[in-house]
Formats: sequence, structure tokens, C-alpha cells
Amino acid sequence: MSEVLHNCGFCVTHSLNDAYSFISDLQHRGREAAGIAAIGDRIDVVKWRGTVATIDLGDLYKLLRSSDYHIYMAHVRYATRGRKDMIMEDAHPHVIGGSLIDRENHVVVRGCEMAVVHNGQVSDKYLSGVDRALLRSGSDTEALLHVYREIGEGGLMASIPGAYTMAIADVSKKDVIVMRDRTGIKPGVLGYKDGKYGVASEDIAFRKGHGRFEADLTPGTVYYLSPNGAFPRLDAVVDPAASRCFFEYNYIADMDSVMDGVSVRTVRQALGSALAEEYPVRDADLVTFMPRCPEPAAKVYAAETGKLFESIFYKLRGERSFMGSSGAERENSIGLNLHVLDRADVRGMHVVVVDDSTIRGNNSKRGIDLLRGAGVRRISYLNYTPMIGIVGADGVPRGCEFGVDMPPQESPPDHEFIARGRSRAEIAGRMRVDDVYFLSYDGMLRAFERSGIPRSDLCTYCIGGEHPLLQIQ
Repeated sequence: MSEVLHNCGFCVTHSLNDAYSFISDLQHRGREAAGIAAIGDRIDVVKWRGTVATIDLGDLYKLLRSSDYHIYMAHVRYATRGRKDMIMEDAHPHVIGGSLIDRENHVVVRGCEMAVVHNGQVSDKYLSGVDRALLRSGSDTEALLHVYREIGEGGLMASIPGAYTMAIADVSKKDVIVMRDRTGIKPGVLGYKDGKYGVASEDIAFRKGHGRFEADLTPGTVYYLSPNGAFPRLDAVVDPAASRCFFEYNYIADMDSVMDGVSVRTVRQALGSALAEEYPVRDADLVTFMPRCPEPAAKVYAAETGKLFESIFYKLRGERSFMGSSGAERENSIGLNLHVLDRADVRGMHVVVVDDSTIRGNNSKRGIDLLRGAGVRRISYLNYTPMIGIVGADGVPRGCEFGVDMPPQESPPDHEFIARGRSRAEIAGRMRVDDVYFLSYDGMLRAFERSGIPRSDLCTYCIGGEHPLLQIQ
């Protein structure tokens, strides 16, 4: 189970149409597989390979046509660490029981006892009591469902440390159970649409779907969503110990989302300002960005350093290369996806490129090659995220253990951290740029504080910070 990581999005709604629409609006959180559980007197599940649009909504109505359904759970995910051959096995919802119909590129499971959708990751060591013979997959999510079956939602929340914002449907209970672990590492919101309350990973799903945001899910709390859509019953099981994932703000979340009361766009603008304070490139001719997350940061950086801003890259698809399940797929996605505008005359220029982060260096290499081909004289490559995957001051290699595909233990060449064990000059050499800079650890945290997020509320483990579960384990 330790091989299975996630970066996912999910929702709980009261109509199939909304479930489909909401995960479409959360597609940026995962594109390798999607799935929907329909819940009523029975639980039926459909999961399919690819993006949400791979299966037509009309066909979903044919597969899930019972008038007995009253709540729907839906999920998007991306396959990680070379598990491309196991996409359907890893796809959510995970279930207990039911009759499986395998159609290769999609599966239908009828009459499930339970189903779960999950964003986050829980270490194998906390799931050692689960009987592996009962599991259909190697997923921590499925194991969590078995923990719930044994000790209930309160017992799970109280006894299992880890990152989990998730929803569970149990055919023996009328309510869908939603929980956000005590750290709140992964986001989750309560929303309202058409007179009923639901849940989603980001508020953007409700706002784009003509609903409204109500509240962020409180860490350490269980929510019970009823069939009639009334305001959910709450149970505060454990005290919150806030440790929000900073990378949600820097990269993962939609630019127009607001998480835990803070605008993603505002944070990215503050990060651009911090870059301008720390590393103004005085002789630059132009500031641009690698599409699309860093745009707010790049605009602020250009304004505060007094440089011309121009968007010179474009993409044909909305895919995110970081989410490719292998190095080859990421390279292919970048090569087909990223281009320089033909009208962009950058010959002989010194160009500053602002990026959210450089983890493996795949995205940057394509962009740098394009700039060199366009005649750029000098490239300064600036990241508003500090070096990811370094070895911490305590001697422990860093990475993510909580749901983002950058595990601490590298598996070269696909998952090599470009910053680990290298100086800035060495990184610049590997990237084929003239200059590279990463925002400092303190600089990033100051930007978050200016945006209204205390540094003590953030998980910064992947960039050298403390383990967020240190005081809980």
C-alpha cells in the first residue's frame, strides 16, 4: 500500500448531473480515472479510465437509472509511480462487497455493502491491522474502508493519523459520512445547491455549478449528509491540529478557489511579490511564466521589478504534466502540449521565467528548449516554491507522504528530485538555463502570513519542515 499515492478530487451531491458536473470542475486534480457511486437502498458504482468526459452523462443515466438513489459520491484521480497498468484497480470509489462487471476500460459494481472516495494518504504502518486477504487492491483507501467497518468513523478518526478528506457510504446507514482528518492537510468544503447540502474538495465546484460555498470542513470533524439534503449533523471527534498543504495553494488547487478562507490567487500573488523582494533580476528584458499556475505571481513579479510582462507560452490542452503517471508520459504530454506564440519576438532578450516549482524538471526543459529555439539570449528561471525533495537539517530525505506524487525515496529516473544534493549552479546546468532561483523557506512562509495563513498552520515537510504527524503519532 505504501506505493499508492493520490492527488484527487471528490464530491458528494444529491443528483447524478451535479456529481458529473462537479468532478468535471475538479478535473485539474486528476485525469487518469473517474468514478461515481449512487447511493440509496443499494449502492452501485461505475468507474472508468480517463477524464470525466470519457463517458457521456446520458450513458451514466442508463447505468445508474434507479429512482431509489438519493446521494452520489464522485471522484477523479491520477495514476502514480508507474501504476498505469493498475488504473482501474486503483480508481475510486473503492468498495466492500458487490457484484463486479469488468468492461476493461470501465467497471460496474452492483449491490455494494460500502463505498469510499478519498483524497490524501495514510501510511501502511497505521493500517497493519487490516486483513490483506480482504482487499481487492493495494490502496490505502480500501484499507481505510475496512478500518471503518471494524471500528466506525469515530474510531477511525481518533486512532488513524494521516491525510484523509473522504466520504463513506454504508448501505446499513441512511447518511453519507464525510470526514476531514485533524491536520486538514487536504481541503474540503461544505456547499449548498438547489436546497440541499453537499461536499467537494474545492469551493470552485459549487460556484461553477451555480451553487454556493457554505464553510470549510473542520479538521477532526465528521459530517453526516442526510438523504433529504438538510444541514449535516456534525461530530467533533478530535481537536484540530492544523497542518494545511502549502502545495495546494502553490500548484494543485484551481486558481479561483478559496481554501480555508484564503484565496489561492491571493497567495500566488504574494509569492510573486516575495520573489521580487528576494531576487529582482535587474537586467531582464521580459517576464513570462510557465502555464498556467504561476500567472498571478509572474504579473506581480513583473510589476514590482518594473519589467515588461508578456505571456509567450500557450497550451493546446488543460493537462498538467506533473500528473503524468510515468516520466515518459509526462515528457509526451509536455511535448505535445506546450508551445511558444509565433508573434512573440524574444530574439536576443534576457527572459525571466516564473514557475510554481521545479520538482523533476520535465516541464522546464521543454519550455527552455522552446525559448532557446526562439533566440532568447539569457534565461533566468525563478520558482516561488522552495527546493522540494531536499535532505532536511535532521538528515532525513524530504518529499510528500500525504497524497502528492513526490515520495521521499526517489526512484530514478522518473521520480528524481532535481534539487536533492545539488547547488543552484548544478541545477541550472541540468536545466540548461543561465540562472535558477528558488524562493527561500522563510520567504514563502512570509508570503503565506501576508495572505492570512500562519506558518504554524502549514505542512512544509517536502521542503525541509517538520513532519506534521510528529506530535500525533
